[in-house]
Amino acid sequence: MKEEIIACIERKNVKFLESGQISKYIFPMARKEAHEKKIPHLITRLFIMAITPKNETIYLVQKRNKNKISFPGYFTDSSSGHVTYQKNLTLEMIKRDALRELEEEFGIPSKSIKRIVFHDLQVERDNFTGEIAYIFFGLIHHDIDLLPDSYELDEEESHFYTKKELLKLLEESDVVDYSKKIWREIINTDILSLLKMNYNDDQQLKKKDAIALFIGRFQPLHHGHIYVLNSILKNFKFIKIGIGSSQLSNSENNPFNCKERIQFIQASMKKRGIKKTRYEIYEIPDIYDAKRWVDHVVSIVGEFDILFSNSDWLRHLFRNKGYRVGKKIEIFKKKYNSTNIRNLIMKKNEMWKRLVPKEVVQLMIEYRGIERIRGLSN
Repeated sequence: MKEEIIACIERKNVKFLESGQISKYIFPMARKEAHEKKIPHLITRLFIMAITPKNETIYLVQKRNKNKISFPGYFTDSSSGHVTYQKNLTLEMIKRDALRELEEEFGIPSKSIKRIVFHDLQVERDNFTGEIAYIFFGLIHHDIDLLPDSYELDEEESHFYTKKELLKLLEESDVVDYSKKIWREIINTDILSLLKMNYNDDQQLKKKDAIALFIGRFQPLHHGHIYVLNSILKNFKFIKIGIGSSQLSNSENNPFNCKERIQFIQASMKKRGIKKTRYEIYEIPDIYDAKRWVDHVVSIVGEFDILFSNSDWLRHLFRNKGYRVGKKIEIFKKKYNSTNIRNLIMKKNEMWKRLVPKEVVQLMIEYRGIERIRGLSN
């Protein structure tokens, strides 16, 4: 059987996951080697619920097979597993891994999931190795057929539990600590709120007088950013532009400082005749705390009506806090993205100049940004 290659990360870089920067810091390693060397790696934990015809919530709980190396015979989440390494890994890809594990362990296909939401990111520490868990909540039909994998699970005791039964299980049985804490949180929270089933979208918003928020790192600003900004300004009277990771500069992934990025935006807006009365720019430094990050952003930018972002990470975080999130606005995303542009510059491929507004190209030359990018990559 082909050995599983999983997504690993150095301990010093784990904090960057809290700001949604996944693909830049992970690296591939064989699962066995990662465990032997105790290398931190990404996993998923999925907690599944269903609502019966009597409007009762039931909870799908797994009991691990007694032959498992870690936590044998313990009750835990609904399903869990390693995140497979993929280039340009995103939260959406990690979610697909979580759904794959559910199908492998319980025989539940992803098409049967009525709703799935990202809940939290937790660094877990136990006697084995550091695991960084991406936690998801899901909703399925109450009468779905369960086909537990006997190699992974205890077939008899891995099934749906009522609230009363789950509370008793948590009190009297061996339960993995991380899962026990989350099951208690789930039991004590309204399911509609838990699954974000009552959030508003941009279709319910009166756009004429609304304020939009758009967050990017602009390393550097490119035509993809311009396309998004123009699209937003066609529908909203005012846009707040947040410069993410504003405190970072002079690194391979963040070569330009905040002042330079502000000038990229201002020059591009001026070139397109967009008045300063229609936008404002805010510096948003990272705090490496996903739970506090949205409140951190709001404390800087103030009130707004809707967020626009093509980052699955940002979209989930803001939705989880009850904010409206607009539809993704994308144009040739593999071509128009800052990582691709920086890679072209490193390879001395002049094609990058076609992807960046001329006024930004000129500023990058003035800042000696081309030499900087190549020097940092070395």
